[in-house]
Amino acid sequence: MKHTYKLTAFSILLAALIVSVGISGCLKNLPDDRESIATNTQFTQTVYSPVLGRNTLFDNNFSVGNSSQPLTFKIINMRNRDGSAAPELTQLFPVQVWTSPYLGDEKSIAEIEAKRKIENHALFEVREHAGQFLMWAAARSTFVKTQPDSGYVFDVEMSNSGGRRYFRDFKLMPLKEREFEPSTLNAVTGLSQHTGLSSSDVENIIGAKTNKFLSGDDIEVQFHKVGDGNSLKFKFVDSLYNPIDPAQFNLTKWDKLVHGFNMEKTNQYVKYTVAYPVPLIVYQTAYTNTSGDKAHVVFSYDRQAYGNIRSVSNLKLDFAIYEKGDWEITFWFRNESPKFIND
Repeated sequence: MKHTYKLTAFSILLAALIVSVGISGCLKNLPDDRESIATNTQFTQTVYSPVLGRNTLFDNNFSVGNSSQPLTFKIINMRNRDGSAAPELTQLFPVQVWTSPYLGDEKSIAEIEAKRKIENHALFEVREHAGQFLMWAAARSTFVKTQPDSGYVFDVEMSNSGGRRYFRDFKLMPLKEREFEPSTLNAVTGLSQHTGLSSSDVENIIGAKTNKFLSGDDIEVQFHKVGDGNSLKFKFVDSLYNPIDPAQFNLTKWDKLVHGFNMEKTNQYVKYTVAYPVPLIVYQTAYTNTSGDKAHVVFSYDRQAYGNIRSVSNLKLDFAIYEKGDWEITFWFRNESPKFIND
């Protein structure tokens, strides 16, 4: 009986060993998992019209679908609409890139510039593993075709270890530079349509002559580039273009108005040393609007109105400047000056 038990146990162990070896051999012969390229992977935008002279990132333009990640993207066959080569968009150019995050609390121009460096890139690129397209600010209408020209056509190669797929005939139709926003320039022709702009918001500002509330139409905002440095100056002028002392805006937080340094305040202007563009990136800071794509400035003052009531007035502007230089922003009170004195 004991011999029978031992033989049975031995048979079971032998069978288990054979099964184990068989399974192991089968597993070794199984093919490796392959990544896939899904048919529902697609770009959701096929025509791109960046404004030249500024970094423009096109995101949310790609749906990964069921494709395995990571995916790798590459622009291929960049060409003019007639099929001829477009070397201006395939050659490398020096561009300014961030190597450390900009936070908005940097204490000097030097600290900001230490976070940027120059690298060589194609002026129009696709982010390697995201499918997002980027036009660098170094692209200029002096050598890159802009509307109304029909522009460029290009293809994209997408790949992973499972294969590759091609997306063809994307259209790149850039617009001419607009050095600042809001802009007075026509997006296609690049020609100025009027001399100035209205303020973003005018709150409780009374005219000195009429005692009537002023609106944005009564205040023209003008942008002027007067040099090639890196400064930003704010000026206020009356209907005859005589200067209004910035000190009249007595509640303005001049030291926190913009992310600038070396403030110079006179009875005709307030000037800062700044790093361009303004704002430096699309990112909300204490100096921007909530979207982070525009600088946000508020000029405030108070006065005593009738009935011994304290009246607070605000002049606001959301803006961006993309071209480095010595820029002046002038607020021209076209019809009458604000009333600063008490009633």
